[in-house]
Formats: sequence, structure tokens, C-alpha cells
Amino acid sequence: MAERTSAGLLTMMLEPTPAVAMTLPAEVREKLAELELELSEGDITQKGYEKKRGKLLAPYIPQIQGVDPSLQIDNRIQASSQAVLPGSKHNKSRAANTRDERFRSDLHTEAVQAALAKYKERKMPMPSKRRSVLVQSSVEACTPPDTSSASEDEGSLRRQGRLATSTPYQGHGHPAVEHWFNRVIQGSSTSSSASSTSSHPGGRSVTTTNTTAHAALNANAAATALADLMAHTQLDNHSAPPDVTGLSERSSLHAERPQVASVRGVSRGYNHHTSVMETADGVPVNSRVSSKIQQLLNTLKRPKRPPLREFFVDDFEELLDVQQPDPNQPKPEGQQMSPLEGEPLGVVTNWPPSLPAALQRWGTTQPKSPCLTALDNAGKPVYTLTYGKLWTRSQKLAYTLLNKLSTRNEPLLMPGDRVALVFPNNDPVMFMVAFYGCLLAELVPVPIEVPLTRKDAGSQQIGFLLGSCGVTLALTTDACQKGLPKAQTGEVATFKGWPRLLWFVTDGKHVVKPPKDWHPPIREASNDIAYIEYKTSKEGSTMGITVSHSAMLAHCHALTQACGYTEAETITNVLDFKREAGLWHGVLTSVMNRMHVISIPYSLMKVNPLSWIQKVHTYKARVAVVKSRDMHWSLLAQRDQRDISLSSLRMLIVADGANPWSISSCDAFLNVFQARGLRPEVICPCASSSEAMTVAIRRPPEMGVPPPGKAVLSMGGLSHSVIRVDTEEKLSVLTVQDVGQVMPGALVCVVRVEGTPYLCQTDEVGEICMSSGSTGVAYYGLPGMTKNIFETIPVTSSGVPISDRPFTRTSLLGFVGPDSLVFVVGKMDGLMVVSGRRHNADDVVATALAVEPMKFVYRGRIAVFSVSVLHDERIVVVAEQRPDASEEDSFQWMSRVLQAIDSIHQVGVYCLALVPANTLPKAPLGGIHISETKQRFLEGALHPCNVLMCPHTCVTNLPKPRQKQPVGPASMIVGNLVAGKRIAQACGRDVAQLEDNDQARKFLYIQDVLQWRAQATPDHSLFLVLNAKGTVASTASCLQLHKRAERVAAALMGRLNTGDHVALVYPPGIDLIATFYGCLYAGCVPVTVRPPHPQNLATTLPTVKMIVEVSKSVCILTTQAIMKLLKSKEAAAAVDIKSWPMVMDTDDLPRKKSPQMYKPPTPEMLAYLDFSVSTTGILAGVKMSHAATSALCRSIKLQCELYPSRQIAICLDPYCGLGFALWCLCSVYSGHQSILVPPLELESNASLWLAAVSQYKVRVTFCSYSVMEMCTKGLGSQTEALRLRNVNLSCVRTCMVVAEERPRIALTQSFSKIFKDLGLSPRAVSTTFGCRVNVAICLQGTAGPDPTTVYVDMRALRHDRVRLVERGSPHSLPLMESGKILPGVKVIIANTETKGPLGDSHLGEIWVSSPHNATGYYTVYGEEALHADHFNTKLSFGDTQTVWARTGYLGFLRRTELTDASGERHDALYVVGSLDETLELRGMRYHPIDIETSVIRSHKSIAECAVFTWTNLLVVVVELEGSEQEALDLVALVTNVVLEEHYLIVGVVVVVDPGVIPINSRGEKQRMHLRDGFLADQLDPIYVAYNM
Repeated sequence: MAERTSAGLLTMMLEPTPAVAMTLPAEVREKLAELELELSEGDITQKGYEKKRGKLLAPYIPQIQGVDPSLQIDNRIQASSQAVLPGSKHNKSRAANTRDERFRSDLHTEAVQAALAKYKERKMPMPSKRRSVLVQSSVEACTPPDTSSASEDEGSLRRQGRLATSTPYQGHGHPAVEHWFNRVIQGSSTSSSASSTSSHPGGRSVTTTNTTAHAALNANAAATALADLMAHTQLDNHSAPPDVTGLSERSSLHAERPQVASVRGVSRGYNHHTSVMETADGVPVNSRVSSKIQQLLNTLKRPKRPPLREFFVDDFEELLDVQQPDPNQPKPEGQQMSPLEGEPLGVVTNWPPSLPAALQRWGTTQPKSPCLTALDNAGKPVYTLTYGKLWTRSQKLAYTLLNKLSTRNEPLLMPGDRVALVFPNNDPVMFMVAFYGCLLAELVPVPIEVPLTRKDAGSQQIGFLLGSCGVTLALTTDACQKGLPKAQTGEVATFKGWPRLLWFVTDGKHVVKPPKDWHPPIREASNDIAYIEYKTSKEGSTMGITVSHSAMLAHCHALTQACGYTEAETITNVLDFKREAGLWHGVLTSVMNRMHVISIPYSLMKVNPLSWIQKVHTYKARVAVVKSRDMHWSLLAQRDQRDISLSSLRMLIVADGANPWSISSCDAFLNVFQARGLRPEVICPCASSSEAMTVAIRRPPEMGVPPPGKAVLSMGGLSHSVIRVDTEEKLSVLTVQDVGQVMPGALVCVVRVEGTPYLCQTDEVGEICMSSGSTGVAYYGLPGMTKNIFETIPVTSSGVPISDRPFTRTSLLGFVGPDSLVFVVGKMDGLMVVSGRRHNADDVVATALAVEPMKFVYRGRIAVFSVSVLHDERIVVVAEQRPDASEEDSFQWMSRVLQAIDSIHQVGVYCLALVPANTLPKAPLGGIHISETKQRFLEGALHPCNVLMCPHTCVTNLPKPRQKQPVGPASMIVGNLVAGKRIAQACGRDVAQLEDNDQARKFLYIQDVLQWRAQATPDHSLFLVLNAKGTVASTASCLQLHKRAERVAAALMGRLNTGDHVALVYPPGIDLIATFYGCLYAGCVPVTVRPPHPQNLATTLPTVKMIVEVSKSVCILTTQAIMKLLKSKEAAAAVDIKSWPMVMDTDDLPRKKSPQMYKPPTPEMLAYLDFSVSTTGILAGVKMSHAATSALCRSIKLQCELYPSRQIAICLDPYCGLGFALWCLCSVYSGHQSILVPPLELESNASLWLAAVSQYKVRVTFCSYSVMEMCTKGLGSQTEALRLRNVNLSCVRTCMVVAEERPRIALTQSFSKIFKDLGLSPRAVSTTFGCRVNVAICLQGTAGPDPTTVYVDMRALRHDRVRLVERGSPHSLPLMESGKILPGVKVIIANTETKGPLGDSHLGEIWVSSPHNATGYYTVYGEEALHADHFNTKLSFGDTQTVWARTGYLGFLRRTELTDASGERHDALYVVGSLDETLELRGMRYHPIDIETSVIRSHKSIAECAVFTWTNLLVVVVELEGSEQEALDLVALVTNVVLEEHYLIVGVVVVVDPGVIPINSRGEKQRMHLRDGFLADQLDPIYVAYNM
């Protein structure tokens, strides 16, 4: 249901069908081609283009009456893309977008189209994006209808906001989502489309195309998703492979589960309600997300190509699967090649002894002879430099440089110094003068590009080169100097990474005429450096290649001989004259032979691609030096071809003939220009590299050489470096042309690419090496690399060197064919070795360019490179998309590229990214800067607008899924005994033995303790509550608290029965504590509940309601303000307010005493209920008896040494767990004063808690992770300000973080570090551990050794093993002990499956036995039976009598070298994580936090992350803290890091706004909630990527 913008529809209408194209008159076709050119060059807007094009085509478009236009469009899409006019076979069809170095052959296009035709329509889930992201990437993009971002006509404004969030997505309101996907991949096998129109919320009509197979299935909207799936399963004619993803494909009816906003109603250990359809895990199936994931799973079910081999898994190391070589792969069978010798260099009698000597000769004997003609952007000759002028101007410059530049009377330059030449591409004259001026002054020129901005791609690397060459002076022109970026002082800015340079302008007025007696020294060519040419390596580093005077001369000599240059010939040069062939032919060899060069600037080629051909015609040039690109461009501009003749050319040198794709340009060019006098035999491809200079060149026809050759090679063979000739009919072949014969005087051989340079066999591809006097000499300042490249000694198979002279590696991959012709099939820079097979980046580019259903890639700009992930190379394809490309176009193009590369190269693409037009870093002449692109990809700075990752198909070397071996509990114990390991159990001090003067011990009930304190110490202050300003908001002494509790009890006693449950809904404060004791006085059971958040009733009120209902509370006690809120209009929108039980406010209770206190008959009676929502979203209330309550208080009192004269500060929520106990119970029991700091107040004053600790000189304080995080983030930079306010934390002995999770070491350490400046002792911070079955298992307390930290191997942990490693070793994970085990608490580690005891340092479930264990769940949402064993379970072996409670947490005990207070060896408990949270993937157990930590580290803009699984797929949700255009950068980085560190493939990456991941009051992530929100499509994600 492509919802196209009207402009988009127009173009579709105007695309002439092939039949129409046939009948267009020639002049119309020509005008169309020009329009295309203008558009691709950016000289005309898309709108203008469409308008002009519409006018041109209007008369020729047949109007078919009564047919829906969308049908015509569809036919056009499906029409074969090859039906192009026979006469213009090579020009029209691919004009606008292939304006880069690469282009494609029609043969290849046909091969790709044929390959694609083989694929069935494979449905892939399309990524979903938020509208804002789309807008950034394309002006009027088309989105799937279900994002409800209806784009109106161009004139109107886009609608703000999203409609989708307001209405849950239903089967009717929208056309069903599946058809969107049916359109996504329009394969060549689409069935005929029926078309219907339905109205869309946007008000525009929408065309839906649905395959007839589905029409019938749409009736039942509820089952749409599945029905559609089933339909696809039948559409594929091969039988479906067995279902590996564990989905059920039954369309069972499903009851919608009431979606409770913040609580999940599914208990742990219980999968899902049977009534709900399984795939959706309780989420209605027709949500968009489930259908997409469903599709993803379907694509994943298809078997992968490389089968996973069985292999051995070592005990600890999971071995990655090593690709075994395929026994059937082709192997070379030929003999060893013999080195190839070029013809000897001829001896010429009057050959000048050096280049400066040649210049001197021509400058003095033929001063009027033209040397170089420069053209302007209109193609007019601006200036012709004669040999006389070149000679005198060079001399002037040489004299000035040597004599007129000085610092402190010392000459600035000495002979042999390096000088940078910074000249623009349109000023060859100034460059030539500067170059020869340097040679005459015996300085070494280093030509480089003009830096345009301070941070050009690769410019920093050029800076390194200049620095390492010791360049201090840069020569440039006046115009260029004015254009360079300037600093404030007006001088040229220092570019990033560049040394400080002096800029010297070489224009006439700055140079002086040398005195009569001064002559430059003209010496014979020596081995001194003549010039340095820069080259950029595959990794992006820039090297300087030094060329000696003798090599420069020998190269000119060899080129003159090979090309048959004669004196005064005219040559046109289109190439960059600063380096490579442009420099060798157009600046050096030309002067040697007194030739006349017509230099054609790149800027002129952009305006008029025919310019070089026109100049050949005008100047009757004999030779032209071009690249395939220039030939290709000239085919696009046909209007002016009529009056040209190329008959004067005797040689058309194709400088990049070594590029395998140059053959198609040569053929196409010849086809068109043969009629204009071009002879076929004058096309001379050549091969060269910066290091070896020219390696081979096809000789001009007059030299009587063998005819040119062409080879059709099998791509499969090439990937194994073997040459196998194939037929052109095959899909996966590469056609290459020869690059002629070896250069005169050179010796060439082909050697193996890796390892020792053995000679290759005759049918083997290797790196071409060359030994000759005319190659480069070294990389400047890099002796090691120089030895590798410039001094290679090739050896025969027996290891004998083939020659005594060293060879230079050319970085060209190729072989020697028949007739001693050299063939090149690729470059080392583009080589990608994937699972042992070699692929060439250029070949992959060509395949991608041939997939062009919609002329999709902007100017053919595609970069292909490989990145190393999980010990293998992975292929990444990055393309610029046309500005007008719609979402649908891009997704269609991407899926087809994947298929094409897969079938032609037999290799999977790991990542395919699309970026907006003109955003890839550019190389100097407009190509793509590959290494910079790769760098940006790896740093997450590419900002793509579309990404498709396919790790499932590419990554075939994952470790084998783990098979668990059953081991019985008895054998475990025996095994431990044999290994000398003790059984892992530990206990805190024995409470019975501890005699302390604990007065409270004589009371069985905590309420009795309060009454006793009210009599004994009535005025002793128990509580201080602070407000946000840090002042005391309220206080309570023993007596005051008792009196307030009495009033509450009096109010309750008349109305409620004993044993009734009462919900206390209060903000943190004294009211909460007083009503709690009031309830106990009245014999009621209190349930503390966090009040709803007035700004966020919709999500917080349902939780309150649920706790009230589940706890069966008959009454709610609260304040007047909250009572109003509970009954307000806003509340009515969230819950049914009529069903609240009785609500009483306790603000103004009458002062009356209750008749008498309630005395419970036994301490085993229920004291209170403790409700909380676990991280997995389960609401669980636990029952605390009076006995457990007193035991808990006593245990904490002993551990923390609490007594009435102490003060402790508490910054925790008072509603559940240890927070509640510390806030409401401990002070009353132990009599110490509690300073209560409500965590909410920290939001307005982050320093509140620490300031209070300092002000009251508190020794013991408690906080939560969220509080610690607030302080770390909010106060990190303000420690100085706090010190000035006299905040001093040196009083703190223990600061404990109350937690029910693995200690967050990173957070506690950064907290300690930051506040060390305020006197906080590094030993003070520790954590506690408690859980539902026992809220306080460990607490650091005041005595005992400091908490220890160990490092465990994360990979062993996945196998449920603990393996201790050194800090900093790979895969190490730091774990900190969770405080000391409390008095009276016993802990044991048990096997989760066999329930047998485990040994020391073994990972298992932590079981606990203690007088303060809770007595059971009050309800887990009605699943009591399932959870009875959580509270009373026994070991299956060993001590089978003790009753334990299962904590649900994995951890291990380890005996340390430390001694505890009693002098025993100290046992440390390490908590690894909650069992409920763990993910079982590939047979291994993963803790989400470990994956999340890796993900957060992978990019600076990831603020938070949460992971969960859905039907065996790992879903990673990341919060993006940065601009939305970074969203798609994260997809690849997240996938990479999880693969590298956890050996897992991410199925879905969801990028959301900060704050979307729900967090509970303890600061723990609510992952299951997030999962529900994701599946119900409530997250409003910025981007969702479904990894294939």
C-alpha cells in the first residue's frame, strides 16, 4: 500500500514503458539524457527535472481509459529492465546515477537480473522508523501505513505527532499490515495484482496491492498475521524445513489479557496463559511488532548455506567453529610460472642525463615550443606555457627558494629538504613550474591535495606524512592561498594533525630574477630522492613513496619506448597531474620528449564530459590519457558527438585498465566512437601502482604486438585464487581484458599473497611483483614496510630465490595469460577474505550497481569493505541513496542487493547501509574515501538512513550450542570431596550465643517495644524527616509516635475486625510509621503502598489498585490530598474508582485512646504484608510474622551495632523490603535516631542526602542505587562547591546500598572516587542483599573484613561454572561480595535442577535459612501451589532435614583468606543475578546485565540498554542520548559487540528515547514490562531493525 506523494506518482507515471521507449524520437531521447545528467550533477532540482521530463514525454504517453493508473505502474516495475533500444545499447538506460569511477557492463546487469529472478519472493520484515528520522533522510519518503504518518500533498504541512499511539492498531481501521510487506520485495515472480482503494486516516486514497492468495484470508482480522504466514509457507514450492525456532503455528483463538500498565500478571515459572496464542506471549497477535518478528522468524527458518559442522567443545573455552576447507574446492593444477621479461630498454644516443637537463635543453633550444595548455571551466584555453617560460620561471623559483627565504639569517631550505606542493586541480601551469623549480633547487617536492576544510577526510593522515617528511614550507598559488581556511590572525589555519607550515605563494610578484652569474646545478640522475608521491593504504594511513632521480628518468625512458612517444607530439591528459599516470605522462615524460600537454581539469569534465574528446579533435592529439570513468561519462552526453573525429589518436591510454570493470567502458566507448574515427586497436589499457609505477601497458598498434586478449573467469574459482575459464552465459563470471605487455627493462612474476612469496602456478591468481630500475624506492621513513614491499625476494617452490635483485610488490592481483599478456583481476586494497575465500570489493560494487530497478544509488556511489567481527571478515556495503528515494524503494533495493551478491559471489553481506546523498567522505577527485567510511562505520559516525544487518546468514562460526550432561546430586558431592572442595555453605554469627543488653528482646511483639519506649524514654527522638531544603519537616519522639498510633487504632477499632488487612497509602513520612503501629495496636495487618504519582496516574494508579485488591485490603488509610486524588476525574480514567474499599483520611483524628491494645495470641501470627513488583514484572506479597519481624530487627541491630545514642541516615523508599524495615521497624526496636531523607526530594536537591550525612555526622547510612546514581550524575562536577559548603563525609564508616541484585561495581566505584574529595573513605561503600523470601540476607555492618572483589570468566559463567581469573584478563567480569551474612542467617548453594548441594566456588541458587525468613507468599496472583517450595524446600542429598527458602538468585560462596569477627575464615557470598531474569540461549545461561554492559560501552550515545528474548530472538533496546540521526549507527555496533563478546546474534535492535526503559523504585530495570510494551507497540521507537 505504497502511499506515494503525488510527485512520486507522477514520476512513476512518466517512466516510459519499454514499448514506449522504443518509439521515442532520437532528439527526445537525447534531451532526456541531458536532463538525467543535469539531475545527477545537481544542476537541476528533482521537481524541475520531473516538470521538464513530463513536458517532453507528455505527447508520447498513451492514456489507457478506465484502468487504474497503479496497474500501469506495477506492470512497469515488473517489465524486464533490459529492453533498451538496440542502437543505443550502452547509453540510455543508466545515465544519471553511475557517475563514479565504477559503472557496469550490460552483461553483468543481465547476470544479476537473472540471478534475482531465481529467488522466490522472500518476505523480510521492513525496519520501522519514526517519522522524524524519515524526514531527515528523504524529503518526501514513503512509510508503511501503520506508522500513521500520512503524508499529504506537497503543499500542505506534515501532520504533527503520531496517530498510531492514540489508537491501538486494529485489523479494520487500516488495511492489514501484511500487504505492506507483500509489496516490499517485488520479486520478478509477483502474481498478477488486484488493486483496491481504501481510505486512510490521512484522508488520501491509498492503493493496496494484494496477492489473490491472501484476499480470502483477510476476512478474519484476528488471525491475519498467522493466516498470512501460512499463506507464505504454501507459496514457496519447496517443502518447509523443520521449525527450529520453537514457534507454534496454530491459529488458536486468543483472549485478550487485560493489559495492566505497570504490573505483569504472569508469574515466574509459569509460561503463559493457555488461552493466549503462544507466539505472541500474551500480546494480541495483530500488533505490528509481532507480525514483523513473525516474518523475521520465517526468513530465519530457511536453512543457512554453510552447514554447522560438529566440533569439539573444550571444557572451558567455547571454541569458535573453524571453517574447514571444502574438499571439493578448485585447486591450481598448472606448472610453476616462469618470470616474464620485458624487452630491453633501447639505447638512445642524445638522451638527456636527467630531467632537469632535458628541461634546460628544450628551454634554451626550443623556447617557443608549447609545453602545457591550461583550460578554464568553459573549456577555453587560458594560458599556454612554453618550454622557454617553464625554464625561466622554474629558475626564478629555484633561486628564490634557496636564497630569499631565511630565518635569522640562516637559509630556510637546504638542498634535499622536502617541500609541500599544494595546487588546485585546475592550475597545472603553476604546479609544473613549482615542481621543476624544486627539482632545479635540488629540493624534494611532495605534491598533496588542497585541504578544503579543517577536517577533510584523510587530511589528518596527510598531516602525518608532512610531519614525518619534516616539511616546513608549502608552495601554493595566490588564488588557492586566499581560499584556504584562515585562523583569527589571518594566517592559514593549522589543519588537524598537520605540522606548522610556512606558506609561500609562487606567483610572479613573489619570486625574484636570479643574478646573471647564478645557474642551477644540472647533475646526472643519481639515487637521491627526486620527489615523494603520497598514497593512502587500505587502513587509511598515508605513506610517502620516494622516487629517485634515476628511477624517474628510467620510468620516462621506459614509457617513451613503450608508448612510442616522439618529439613535439600532442597529448591530452584528463588525470590528476599531481600523482600516478597523470604525473608520469603529463608532467615528466612529456618534458623528456618536448611534448605538448592539453590538461583537462576535473571541474571541466563535470560540466562537460565530452571536453576531452573535443580537445583531441581540436588539437589533433595523438595520445590521450584517461580513466574508464572519463570514457563512461562521455557516453552520457551525446548531443555534441556529431562533429568530432578521433582519427588522430594513435593511443588512448586507459590508466585504470587494471580495474576489472574497465572492459565494459572500453567496449561501450568503442561501440559509439568507432563511427567517429576511433580505431579499435588504439585503446591501450595499462596497469600501474604508486609503488611500482607503470607495470604493464598495451602497446600502440604500430609496434606489431599480439592482438588483445579477453578472459571470462569463474568467480567461484577466483574466490579460491584459481583461474577457471567459463562461458559468458554463466551468472557468476568476471570478464577481464589484458593490460598488455610488461614494461621495457622490467622483470615480472606472480607470487602468493600470504606468507613466503612463492611463485604461483600458471592457473593461480597472486600478487604481481616487478623488478626494474624504474620503480619507487621506499616508503619515506618506514624501513620495516619498505623491506616488505620494495625488497621482496620471490622464491621457487623449492625455496630458491628466482633472481638476485629485489622485487617490488605492486598490490595488483593477477596472472600472466597466453602471449605473455598480463591480466589483473583486482587490487590488494579491495581484497576481502571471508571464511577462507577471497572476494574483491570492486566486484561486489559492480554487482550492487547492476541491481537497479529504480535508478536507486546516487551517482553510483557505493563503498564496499570488510570489518573483522568474531574472528572473520564480514562484508559491509554502504551506498548513497538518491534524495527522492522512498522507504519502499530503498528496502526493495537492499533486499535485492543481498540476493544478488549471495547468488553471484556466494557470500553473505553482513551489513548493508544506505546514507543520504552526498554524505560519504569524498576522496580528492570525488570518489569515496573508503578507509574514512569504514572508520566512521566502526565509530558509529556514518549516520545511515537505512540499515539491514544479516548476521544470521553470515556468521557461521559460532560455538556449538551447549548440550547439558545430567549429573546426579550424589555424584556432585563425591566429585567435590575427591577434588578436595568443601560444600558451599556459610552462616552469620549465632544469635543465641550473642549476649547483649538488648532490652527489646524481652518483648515478643514490636508494638510492645514502642509502648515500653514511650514509658521508659518518652522524649527520646526516634525520627527526623528532612524536606528538600534540608530543614527538618517533622520529628517524632517515642511518646509522640505512640500517641499518634493510639489515635489511629481508636479510629480503626470500631470499624474493622481484628486480622483485617489495611492499605497504607502515604508519602514517605511520620504518618506512614504512626499508622503502621496504629494498625498493629488495633490488631489489623498493615500493607504499605506507594501513593500514585499525580502527574502519571495512568501508569501508577493501576499498581495501587492491584495491590489493594490482591492484598484483600478492606480499608485504605491515607492523607486528605491523596484521598481526593484516588476519587478524582483523572483517576476514573485509569481505574474503576467505584470499587475502592472504604477510604479514611488520618489527617485530623480525634485525640482519644483506644479501649485496649490488641494482643496477638502467638508470635507466628501475621504482622504485616510486604508487597513489591519484581524486575520480571510479577507482583508478589510476602507474609511477615511477628516473630520474623522481631528477629529481623535484632539481626540488623547486632550487625550494625545500633543503640539509642546512634544516628543513622536513610535515603530509601519506605514501602517494601529492607527499606521498609529500616524506615519503620528498626528505630523502634533499637532506639537509635533515624534521619529520614525521602529519595523523591533529591530530584529537586541532589545534595540533600550527603549534606544531611555531613551535618549530623552520621556513621552509618543506607541508600538505593537510584540515589547513588543521582548523586554521581548530579553532583559529579560540584564536589568543589560542596566542599565550600563544608560538606564532609569523613564521618561515614559504612554506606550501604540496599539492593536485590548483583552489586553494581562501576557505580559504587565511581561514587567512591567522586566523593573521595569530600573525605569519603574508599572502604565505606558496600552493598546489601535481600530478596522476597528474606529481605536481609547480607549487610556489611560495622565489624568484619572489607567486601572483597573477584574476577570471574564470563564464558564459564554461561555454562554455570565459576572460573576465577586475573583482573584485566579477556572476558573477565568483576563481582563484589554483597556484604556480610547477617547473624542467625545460614546460606547454602544448591543446584537449580537436582536440588543437591554444590561445592565452594560453584554457581548455583542461593538458599537461605533464618528466623527472619518470610513465611510465604500472600499471593502471587493466585499461583500459591507453584511457589510453596520457595519458602520451604529441602536438599535432595546431604543434610535433608533443614528447611530452606529459595531466593531465586544465582551466586556462589567462596572461602577467603580473611578472618571475620569470630576469628574464623570468612566466607564471601557473591550474587550473580536473578534466575528469572536469565536468558537461555544456545543452551547457555546469560545474565542480561552482562550483555547490556557491553552494549552501553559500544557507543557514547547509548544512555541505557535492556535486553530480553522473544521466541528465541534476542531483542536489544537502547536509549539514544543524542540526535536521532545517530539511531541507525547503533544497529551495527550493537550487533558487533554482542557477537564479539557474547557469541550471540541479535535478532532485533530497538532504538528509543531516553527514559523509555522502565525502572522500579530500587533502580532496577523492568525488562518484562519493556517486552510487553514492545510487543504491544507502545514504545514509540525511533527505529526498529530486524536483523536477518
